[in-house]
Parts: sequence; structure tokens; C-alpha cells
Amino acid sequence: MDERLSAKRLLSALEQNGLISFQQARDLYANRSDLVKQVNLRRSKQERVDGFDQNHPFLIFDAIVALNLKRNDDPSKTLDEDTIFKTLAGVWGIPFVKIDPLKLDLNVVTTTIPISFAKKHLVLPIGISQGQLTVATPNPFNLEVLEDITRACQMQVNTVVSPRSDIIKLIEEFFGFKRSIAAAEHQFAGPGVDLGNLEQYIQLQSADELPSTDQHVVNAVNHLFIYAFDQKASDIHIEPKRDLSLVRMRIDGVLHTVYKLPKNVHSAIISRIKNLSGLDMAEKRRPQDGRIKTGKKDVEVEIRVSTVPVAFGEKVVMRVMDPDILFQDLENLGFSSVDMDKYNQIISHPHGLVLVCGPTGSGKSTTLYSTLRKISNAKVNVTTIEDPIEMVHEDFNQIAVRPQVGITFGTIMRNILRQDPDIIMVGELRDLETAENAIQAALTGHLVLSTLHTNDAPSSIIRMMDLGVPSFLIQATLRGILSQRLVRKICNACKTPIAVEAARLKALGLETGKSGMLSLFHGKGCQKCRGTGYLGRTTIHEVLPYTDAIKALTVPDADLASLAGQARAEGMASLRESAVEKLLEGITTYQEVLRVTSGGDLW
Repeated sequence: MDERLSAKRLLSALEQNGLISFQQARDLYANRSDLVKQVNLRRSKQERVDGFDQNHPFLIFDAIVALNLKRNDDPSKTLDEDTIFKTLAGVWGIPFVKIDPLKLDLNVVTTTIPISFAKKHLVLPIGISQGQLTVATPNPFNLEVLEDITRACQMQVNTVVSPRSDIIKLIEEFFGFKRSIAAAEHQFAGPGVDLGNLEQYIQLQSADELPSTDQHVVNAVNHLFIYAFDQKASDIHIEPKRDLSLVRMRIDGVLHTVYKLPKNVHSAIISRIKNLSGLDMAEKRRPQDGRIKTGKKDVEVEIRVSTVPVAFGEKVVMRVMDPDILFQDLENLGFSSVDMDKYNQIISHPHGLVLVCGPTGSGKSTTLYSTLRKISNAKVNVTTIEDPIEMVHEDFNQIAVRPQVGITFGTIMRNILRQDPDIIMVGELRDLETAENAIQAALTGHLVLSTLHTNDAPSSIIRMMDLGVPSFLIQATLRGILSQRLVRKICNACKTPIAVEAARLKALGLETGKSGMLSLFHGKGCQKCRGTGYLGRTTIHEVLPYTDAIKALTVPDADLASLAGQARAEGMASLRESAVEKLLEGITTYQEVLRVTSGGDLW
């Protein structure tokens, strides 16, 4: 083992860079034998280091990470593997790279060196530029291995340092997926195979458990799902083109191209997904909708599947319905304290109509499910009507709209009222029949929650009357309206303060109520956020309680400006004001505020 990777040198480097104290370094070195032995025993058979060595650097790293030590320079953070390798890379004078899987070229990763060589020596080719190969490894001092790669590839090899766990994970993911696709391409170059007897429930295995003897297409689809879960993707697109098939994933609202598949594998991949979701594999001319239930670690995940014929074949879009996202505490959804109090008062009514408004992709489903989870208990009967059921939850009685058998939003409401419900959630008030039945339920002592596609909260009242609902029925049933949007959050890993003149923001339409220079934040862009400066999303809200003054303005010739003016007079913050509050709190950027609130909600 290279002396630069000895336990003493590694611990000394961490201590000199302020990550651990001198006493911690001494204690870790003195107890290294017991610590690393425990780590090695906890490892899987595949990862275990043969021939126990208390000075083995990878064991020392894992032992330190397993202790969850507070960083000596910043006690609010723990000493993780990324920080350790980034620090050591600086000490060694070698670039550190946190690999972004979305930016890797599948062919470069998998065709440059054999998988057995990559696994044994923990080296991963991550790019070729100007005839030079860049290789990521946690051990940049294994010169013999690097010389072997140079001879085999006939290219100059540049080395970067990356965390060991990332290298192992990416080797399994990329080589496993490539192996499956290559085998499937060869298999489907000839006669097709019958996938009609494959199982309905997909039991995902972890990446290192996928056996090469399984059906290659099954493996490939498993890899896609695992990859989507790891990247926290909300949607998976599989799009046929003339000569290939694109796999794209939507992450934090933005689509990223992940894989380019051979065209002759596309039909087999689509057939596998259709089979899992209970769709007709023989029907390729009509759109179809289905769902897959699978597992992510110990949690069940619903995947909503939609197929549609396009120019070069069938396109599939899969919406990942993650319960960790759909079912949250309302307090974690981005409400201000004032808006949270208002919304809690609205949903605490025993009966009436509550509306959640916003365009597609504004987080309405998450808010509704989180609301239902908060107000449901063993003493109430919660029934939902959805098109389709977004996420199955055993505490709710969920009904899927099926027009082909006569189950629509409007017709099923009459049956639901005979089911003794206390709380009813209607997916969308999309026509007069649905709206009338929802209001009838609210009039007869039920709490009804539903959605409307409107720009802001006051316009929902006008929209209800446009559907044909009489104003007196709205006055009798409406309890409150919530309008919302999603804004991207600044990445904490690269969050940087900036100074912006308040007058400049005012000229852009962002009234902050302040003057002079404002201390704001933006993301510089890093590997963690894929260079975007944003990671994750939060909501901005308008909360409009349906007060007597608003009720008095709900007349057949109601004026939106009057409703909005009264709402403002009663203290309702607009979506833009809610976003500006997030801006001043350092949660998002003014560019994101302008992007999201540039519609008709700026009154």
C-alpha cells in the first residue's frame, strides 16, 4: 500500500485541514484495528477487503464515515465520504470529481475497460477529450493499473479522485445496464420472444443483486427504475426516434437525457413495461394507461404508465409516485406561519368545499394527499375519486374514474353519498355535473376537497360560475381556496451570498419593501445540483379564506378585480409576494421567482 494512503497520513491530512481535532486523530489511530474490523464485517461479501489490514485506506475511510463525526470546522455538518476524498484530493494535488451519472457516456464507461478490471481496481472511465481518457478512482497512486489502461486504450490517461462508494455503485449500474441492453439487442436482432407470461408485480433488486442469467429486458427495466429512484426523478420518458430510443428523466422539473438505446430493443422494453402495468401488449395503435406497484427499499412506490403512438413507435411516460413526496407534513410544504394558520382553519371545517388550484405540475396532488393524511383518523370515513389513483393509501377508500364502465367524477358522486363518507376528495372539478355533485355533498354535511386549474385563488370563484354553478350555492358551501406553484430551491452545497440593489428588483416587478443593497443568495452550480444551482423544490401559496366580505362579492356578474382587491384588503399574500418572501429568506433566487410568477397572478 502506498505510504500516502497509510492511516497515519490520512488522519493527519484530515486534522491539518481542520476536519477533525488532534485528539480525534489520535483516538482514531489508536482504535483503528477494532473500528475497521467492524466495518469490514458489515460489508457485503463483494465489498469485503480480503486479508484484514487495519491500515487499509478504504476501511479507514468507511470507519470514519460510519462514526458520523461532526466536522471540527463546522459542527453543523458531519464528516462524510465526499468531504474526506475532496480534502485528500486537495492534499494530493489531484482534481476531485463528484460524478454526475446523467453526464456520463454509457459507451465510454462500459467499452473502455472490462468490468472485472474495473471492479477489481475500482477505476471508472468517465470521459474522453482530445484523445485523452479521464479515469475516476479513489486510489490515484495505483500506477501499474493506470499504465495497463494506457497500454490497452492507446490513450493518455488523466486521473481524478472520486468517492469509493460512487465508483462501486456506478460500475454496477452502468455495466449491468449495458450488459442487459447488449444482450437484449443481440437477442431481438432475430425472432422476437413472448413476454406474455411475465409476472405482474415487479420485485426490484439492488443493482449488485441483478443476476446476469435473468431476462435481459427485465434487467434493463429494473435498472431504469433503480436509477430513477436514486436520482429522485418524477417522470421517466422512453421516446422512439428514427434510429434509436431516448430515455429521459425529469429531475426537479427539468428533463435530462439519460440513455440512448438501440432501436431494436425499444419494442421489447415497451412490452415489458406494458406487461408490468397490465396493459394490452398487442395494442399499439391506441393510447393506454396503467400502473405498476413496486418497492424502493422498504417503501411501496406507484408508477403511473401512459403509452401513446408517435411517428417512430410507441412512447411511454412513467410518473413515479413516491409516498415520501406525496405524503408529507403540511408544515414542510413551504407555508408561511400566517398562511399555515389560515389553511388549518379552512380544513378544520366539518363540512363545505375546499379548493386547491394551480396548473399541472404545481404540487396539488401532494398538498391534497398531505391534507387528507392530516385530517383523517379512525373516526372518519375518507373517500376519494381520482383519475387515475395517484398513490394508493390504505387509510383512504380510493375510487378510480373509469368512463368505459360508467364511473365518472359526476356519476360516482351519487353512489359515494350512500357510502356514509365524512371527507370526500374529488380529483378535479372539470365540468358542471361534477361541480354540482360536489357542492351537493358539501351541502349535506360532508367536507369536500377538490382541484381547479386556475391562475390564482380569487379567479377560482369566477371559474366555478363559468362552469354553471349558481353563485348562491358557492356562497353556501365554499370554505376557502389555496393556490400554489413550485419553485426550485437553491442548492445548499454551492449556495453563495450575492448583493442585489432593491431598486433593480423593483424595476423587474419584485417589490421587497426594502431599500438599498439586499443580501440574497444564488447557487454557483456544482456536481450535486448538476451545475444548475438548484436542488429540490418548495411551494409558494395564496390562501384565501371565504369570508363574509368575499361572499358578498360572489354575485352572478362578479368582478375578478373586486374579489382580488378584497382578498388583498383582508391580508392575502399573492403568489409573487409568497415567492419574494422565499427569496428574502435565501430559499430561492429572484430569477426563479420571475420565472414562476410571470403569469396573470401579479395583481
